Amino acid sequence: MLLVPVKTPWLVKKMFPDYIWNIKTTESVIYLTFDDGPTPEITEWVLQVLKDYDAKATFFCIGNNVEKHPDIFKSIIRHGHAVGNHTHHHLKGWKTKTNVYLEDVAKAEQLLTHYSQDSEFRIQKIFRPPYGRIKTKQAKQLLALGYQIIMWDVLSFDWDETISQEKCLNHIKAHTDKGSIIVFHDSVKASKNMMHLLPQILEHYKKLGYAFKPLLL
Repeated sequence: MLLVPVKTPWLVKKMFPDYIWNIKTTESVIYLTFDDGPTPEITEWVLQVLKDYDAKATFFCIGNNVEKHPDIFKSIIRHGHAVGNHTHHHLKGWKTKTNVYLEDVAKAEQLLTHYSQDSEFRIQKIFRPPYGRIKTKQAKQLLALGYQIIMWDVLSFDWDETISQEKCLNHIKAHTDKGSIIVFHDSVKASKNMMHLLPQILEHYKKLGYAFKPLLL
């Protein structure tokens, strides 16, 4: 049973207009995003598959994982993908004091910046709250600091082992359109489903003439 919808309802988007849910465009473009990495082997597998399909994406990285696996993080940049902040410790905003949350975001930002210094890559101030859960006060302060808060248009549910892979695939196909931001996870928990879904999504939409681009805002 899905506790949240695959497709973000228009009413939710209207209630939170300061967040980015999708990209308004008439072009056949999809924005794939990957949360929770970098993760050894899994993120590297994703990078190779994206390369095979000449696709670009956006990786919302956990600072702690960047600190542990800086070479994989640098590989994301070398492959021409965008990166964003996903906090340092994957905090749940609803259960975290605002000052602690902001400090955690800042720590992750320092690491993202530090490990991109030896390239011409410019770190964007884009942020995705873990679990999509963030207090209004936290969001307002991040927006005031110049961050853009990136949510999603379509959830893959790749982390949910109770949903069949085919159902996940059909959900994505049914709800994705021009400018959709789709959430995947380059994590251990989601890897089995994600590795099944990603090549099929790339193949399906490539045949329909879609391009896959990073979020460059």
